[in-house]
Amino acid sequence: MRYLLDVHTHTIASGHAYNTILEMARSARDKGLELLGITEHAPMMPGSCGNIYFHNMHIIPRTLCGIEVMFGAELNILDYDGHMDLDLRSLKRIDLRIASLHSVCIRPGSKKENTLAVLGAIRHPLVDIIGHPDDGIYPLEYEAIVEAAKETDTLLELNNNSLNPAGARKHTRENLITMLELCREYNLPIVMNSDAHVFSDVGRRDFSEKLIQEIHFPEHLIVNRSVREFKEFIRRKYDRMGVE
Repeated sequence: MRYLLDVHTHTIASGHAYNTILEMARSARDKGLELLGITEHAPMMPGSCGNIYFHNMHIIPRTLCGIEVMFGAELNILDYDGHMDLDLRSLKRIDLRIASLHSVCIRPGSKKENTLAVLGAIRHPLVDIIGHPDDGIYPLEYEAIVEAAKETDTLLELNNNSLNPAGARKHTRENLITMLELCREYNLPIVMNSDAHVFSDVGRRDFSEKLIQEIHFPEHLIVNRSVREFKEFIRRKYDRMGVE
């Protein structure tokens, strides 16, 4: 399968990433991608950019280095009701919205509490993707997550960084296998992302592709094969939720 998009990456604006917008776009082009998503960490992440950064994203060209670029945020889920750190007005001004659990923004709770936090984000009309829903420090009820994602047309992410043995996330392989088998059962598409914080990781999928092949996950449920299909999928959620 040819992978045409990677829509979870970060630049120096996020505070703990190491390259500029143009450097990330060049890397995406050089690796044969047609669409790059740059999703800076939202304001509650220490060292990241403030609200005004996201309000001003409309000024950035959406074609850079010969490829399409979408600009957005990786939102921090802040509590067990699923509240996040950008308001509706800000969310409407950006192209792409990922919601994730980060230990610097929300303490790990019980499986029920963590699941409620993610469900709150899934049910938000402007959340497109749930980022790295695999970290074992946040135990989740995966069937409830997959059911809600199916009902709301929200993509669940297979995050390459999560499977990196050098990473800090816990029990990611077994959690992802559980999630992916449920996605297969519910016929729910996923998105494979790098979560790149440096140019060399853009488009990287060595760990995640190995897992996909090992469990024979169906290609038709991986939206990375088509920019059009990815955009149509996230548009369906807006239509369903009545977002203009």
